[in-house]
Amino acid sequence: MQNYEMLIDGRWAPAADGQVFQSDNPFTGKPWAVIPRAGLQDVDRAIEAAWAAFRAPAWRGLTASARGLLLYRLADLIEAEADRLAAVETRDNGKLINEMRGQLRYLPQWYRYFGGLADKVEGRVIPIDKPGVFNFTREEPLGVIAVITPWNSPLMLAAWKLAPALAAGNTVVWKPSEYSSASALELGPLFEKAGFPPGVVNIVTGFGSDIGDRLVTHPKVAKVAFTGGDATGEAVYRAAAKHIKPVTLELGGKSANIVFEDCVLDDAVNGVVSGIFAASGQTCIAGSRALVQRSIYDSFVEKLVALSKTARMGDPSADTTQVGPITTQPQYRKILEYIDIARGEGATAVLGGAAATRPECGDGWFVEPTIFVGVKPDMRIAQEEVFGPVLAVIPFDTEDEAIEIANSTQFGLAAGAWTQNIGRALRLSEKLEAGTVWINTYRAVSYLSPFGGYKRSGIGRESGLTAIKEYLQEKSVWIDAQGAPSNPFVMR
Repeated sequence: MQNYEMLIDGRWAPAADGQVFQSDNPFTGKPWAVIPRAGLQDVDRAIEAAWAAFRAPAWRGLTASARGLLLYRLADLIEAEADRLAAVETRDNGKLINEMRGQLRYLPQWYRYFGGLADKVEGRVIPIDKPGVFNFTREEPLGVIAVITPWNSPLMLAAWKLAPALAAGNTVVWKPSEYSSASALELGPLFEKAGFPPGVVNIVTGFGSDIGDRLVTHPKVAKVAFTGGDATGEAVYRAAAKHIKPVTLELGGKSANIVFEDCVLDDAVNGVVSGIFAASGQTCIAGSRALVQRSIYDSFVEKLVALSKTARMGDPSADTTQVGPITTQPQYRKILEYIDIARGEGATAVLGGAAATRPECGDGWFVEPTIFVGVKPDMRIAQEEVFGPVLAVIPFDTEDEAIEIANSTQFGLAAGAWTQNIGRALRLSEKLEAGTVWINTYRAVSYLSPFGGYKRSGIGRESGLTAIKEYLQEKSVWIDAQGAPSNPFVMR
C-alpha cells in the first residue's frame, strides 16, 4: 500500500486527527493507496496558509514575469515526470494509459501558456470625460482560490484552473476527488521544486461531505473553481452565493453528436465511437446522444455496432486496451441502473447492455459498450447524464429537427456534427446551444481555446485568453491632475 500525506504551507503532513481512507484500483477492485482524510482543522490551516502566502512579499512581491518563470519551471518538471504521473492516474482512476500519457505529455502546455500570459495582463488608460482628471484601471488577483476537481482527468482539469489562477497572482487550496487523489499528491512536490513559495499551493484530500462547505464558504476564500456533476455544482453555487463569491463551474453534459446524410460515413462512425466509448464514457463532453439522419440511419447503426464490437476491454495499463473500467463502484452501479431505466422506457440495446464479464476484465468494474436504439428525445436516457459507455441513437429528418433535438436538454457543454456542407456547418455553429461545437471531429481540446458550458453545463470559461480574466478583478483609479477646488456637495 502506498501511503500519502497532504501538502499544507509547504509541509507534508497527515490529517490533524489521523483519519485516512483507501483508494481503490478500478481494474482490480482492490485498495492500493492510503490517503489522508482531511477535517475542518486541516482545511482551515490550508486556507490560512494560502491567505498568508497571498499577502507575503515572497509571492505578492514577485513581478509578473517572475511568476511566469515559476510556471515555466513547473511545466518542465511535469514534462520530465509525465509518464510516471500518467501511470499513477491509470492505477488510481482506471483510465487508459495511452490516454493518460497523451494528457500528461500535453499538460505542460497549459502552464507554459499561462506562464507566458502572466506579464501580458494590462490595465487601460481611459480618456475620461472629466477635465483635469486622470483615470486608469488595474487588473489584480482575487486572493485565495478554492479549486475542486473530479476523478476522471484529475491533473488536466486541475491545470485548467491552477495555471491561470497562479499566473494571475492568486494562491490556491486544491481538493482533488476522493476517488483520485494520488496523482495530485504526486504532483505536489513539483511545485516545491519549481520554486513556488510555501503556502501558494496547498493540497487537501478528503470527502466533500466533510470539508466541502468549509472550503467554499470560508471568509478568506475569494473564489471557487469547480468541475463535477451539475447537482454538486448547484450546491457549490448556492453556498458561494450566500457569501457573494464568484465561481467558475464546469459541469455535466448530454452532448449531441449529429450525423447528416452527406457525411463521410466511416469518419462519422469513428467520431461517434470516440465521443462515447473513449474514456469509457466518463467525460463531461461525452457524445452520449447520436442524432442520425433517417435516410442513413440503418446503415450507420450497422457500421456503428460492428466497429464498437471490436473494442478491446481489459487492463487499462496495457497499450492495447481501448475500453477500461469504470472509476468508482458507485458510478458503476449508477450506469447499470440507467441501462435498466432505458429498457424500462422502451429503448432496445443492440449492443451491450450489461456488466462486462469477460475474463480480461478480471474483478474490475466494467460495463459493456452499450448502444440503445428506439430512443425518443424525451426519455431519461436522452436527457440525463449517465457518465458511462452508454449511447442513445435518435433519428431525425431535417436540419431544423436535429437542432431542436440537440438543444432540448438542460445541458449545453458540447456538440458535434458530421457534414460536408460548409453552409450547414456555419449554421450549426450558430444555432447549437453549446460552449464547444466540433465539426467533423470530436473530443479536441487545447490550452489556446476557451472551454465551458451553456445552460446547466456551467459558468465561466477555462483555457484560452479569457481564462485568466476569471481570476482577476478590475480596479478603477481616479487622480485629480488639476488641483482645482470643486463643490464638495456635488458629485464631480
